[in-house]
Amino acid sequence: MNSHLPYLIDQFARLNVIVIGDAMLDSYLEGTVSKLCREAPVPVIAIEERKDAPGGAANVAANLRSLGARVHFLSVIGDDSEGRRLRRAMEERGIPAENVLVHPTRQTLAKHRVVATAHMLVRFDQGTTTDLDDDTEQALIDRLVALYPRCDAVLVSDYGYGVLTPRIRRVLADLQRFAPRILVVDAKDLAAYRHVGITAVKPNYGEAVRLLGLDQVEEAQARADMMAEQGARVLDITGAHIAAITLDTDGGLIFERGHAPYRTYARPAPHSRAAGAGDTFATTLLLALAAGAQTPAAAELASAAAAVVVAKDGTSTCSVDELREAVSSVGKQITDRARLASRVEYYRRQGQRIVFTNGCFDILHRGHITYLNRAKALGDILIVGMNSDDSIRRLKGESRPINSLDDRLQVLAALSCVDHVVAFDEDTPTELIRIVRPDVFVKGGDYRRESLPEAPLVEELGGQVHLLPYLQDRSTTGIIERIQAATHRPTPQPPRPIPSDPRRERPRDVAVVAKDHTEAAAD
Repeated sequence: MNSHLPYLIDQFARLNVIVIGDAMLDSYLEGTVSKLCREAPVPVIAIEERKDAPGGAANVAANLRSLGARVHFLSVIGDDSEGRRLRRAMEERGIPAENVLVHPTRQTLAKHRVVATAHMLVRFDQGTTTDLDDDTEQALIDRLVALYPRCDAVLVSDYGYGVLTPRIRRVLADLQRFAPRILVVDAKDLAAYRHVGITAVKPNYGEAVRLLGLDQVEEAQARADMMAEQGARVLDITGAHIAAITLDTDGGLIFERGHAPYRTYARPAPHSRAAGAGDTFATTLLLALAAGAQTPAAAELASAAAAVVVAKDGTSTCSVDELREAVSSVGKQITDRARLASRVEYYRRQGQRIVFTNGCFDILHRGHITYLNRAKALGDILIVGMNSDDSIRRLKGESRPINSLDDRLQVLAALSCVDHVVAFDEDTPTELIRIVRPDVFVKGGDYRRESLPEAPLVEELGGQVHLLPYLQDRSTTGIIERIQAATHRPTPQPPRPIPSDPRRERPRDVAVVAKDHTEAAAD
């Protein structure tokens, strides 16, 4: 997978994306506490600096630009000082403002944060939250319909503050029905988009709980377990093909119709005042899907980009270079067994539960991914031993492996569920097991405990052996056999590349939609 991720990131610059939603100004008033106020027992903050950043849907647009995509941003702001500050912050980040409508009587949405000595003391919000008037609504619809044929994807960022009216949702549904695009929706009321033709939705845990009518739980694993049982319901309520439920510092769960759930794991980051990591996740997920990524790869990229932002202060974005660095395998591959022993001892001092598994992982497929995610769920740290090329040849014959050890190590290291990968040249990982002394040793359900030569050693060292269910019809050997069989068939059509002409899918139908809604407004 890792070798594919840089290619996907490179494709972001070729994509045209429409963002429509509630633009906000994120303002940070930073200073120091000078004294206590005489009028009330509150600190007096001497403001030393003000920082403005695009917030809400404008932050989504900023993330898309930072990742290299071409952006068309549709929103409405007020004719006021906050609106002018927002436009200036957008211009500084390369976000075009020609489709941001300025309304004479609406007040720009703004969130003002007062920060002293790195601590946020208070946030005060302002702005108009009622639905758009008919004329402004029609003007926004006209822009949406005109831009839609030129786009590869659409991202809706709906905070429920009046821009995404019911009529605009209906227009978007008509456009999607006639010429579907990748459509990701991040909205407070996801159920309102059920019939719009959604590719993916991105609720956080709190939003998912409200959507499902459930009570929140606080413990991290309990939240993950709760959501793991609710994927089908979220997909049904929203009508989406994919649902990515983010769990803050605990990663996320990705559900896709017809496939097993996929888990991403957050990377530890120091405490910060980060805002907008959810926007970063949604934008990266959308770009990866529009670039042709399979859902697990798109989820890994989105998780990596969000981790970059979480490590920053304030409303931030992830750049292309930062994302490339984040998905690199540096730090996960361990070549020195003394270093492996040191890392394991460090984790053990922290009270972490260590899981170990091993295999060839020659051609990474969904069976592997599902297996590794289930293995990770059995503990805190997942260490994977990988057979060297010589070891595989001895086990499977001279025709294997298909991919070299370096490629296989990088692919596995790209998965957020994998904490470390280490190669071994022996026929079994016995020596690695002696070093790791795993709390849990995991193998697939096609094995039996009695047939595992490593089992007695694991138990002697105080660990337990856990056999995971075998995923039917998912094996490297089966994939190789299908590839070999395909060589005797007519040459298949290659995967559809990202077209150079974005006006590719039934533009006349889009024109019909525009005409219908314009006439409806006239009536």
